[in-house]
Amino acid sequence: MALNARLDHRNPLVFDTHELGRRPGALQRLNRTVDAPRDLGIKGVIGVPEGAPVELELRLESVMEGVLVTGTARAKAEGECVRCLEPLEQELEADFQELFSYPDADDRGRVIAEPGDDAEDDEDRLFLEDGLFDLEPVLRDAVVLALPMQPVCREDCPGLCAECGARLADDPDHHHDAVDIRWAALQGLAGTMKDGEKDEMSGAEPDVDEKQEK
Repeated sequence: MALNARLDHRNPLVFDTHELGRRPGALQRLNRTVDAPRDLGIKGVIGVPEGAPVELELRLESVMEGVLVTGTARAKAEGECVRCLEPLEQELEADFQELFSYPDADDRGRVIAEPGDDAEDDEDRLFLEDGLFDLEPVLRDAVVLALPMQPVCREDCPGLCAECGARLADDPDHHHDAVDIRWAALQGLAGTMKDGEKDEMSGAEPDVDEKQEK
């Protein structure tokens, strides 16, 4: 990607690497709790609510090309079970690692005269800006990969009844009497024929009586 827009050091997801001093091998460990940004997760499926606490454990390591950031994010995600549609909560732990490159160095750490000339090389790279980096895009990618695409409230959730929509976990013995529609049609036809026979019989008896009276 291209160089970052101007970063705000007051943003809790923006980190300062000046302490490393561009000394390869220098390390810095950070722990920070931040408010979850908007739409952190899989939209419409499951995610971390906006403003919920996200605990970050970070390891910043200075390398020739830039700063290698390794970390873990922990939070509580909320969503809906895809089987029974009940609300659910899930503990989230997402690991990530990303290299934030010095804008004036190539992939071997050598200083280049005009950084950013090669657009193809820069497309998938993240850069430091004045010693700062924005963790948000890395965090978003890590959270999406760590969350299930089809969350369930429990692994053996039986879901909903296909006929009436009842939650099967609440009534394990729930069932409907199975009726074969072919037999049901025959039974209806048989009932119609019997009714017709009764009508004919009830209409024939008076005729017989009239003849006998004559």
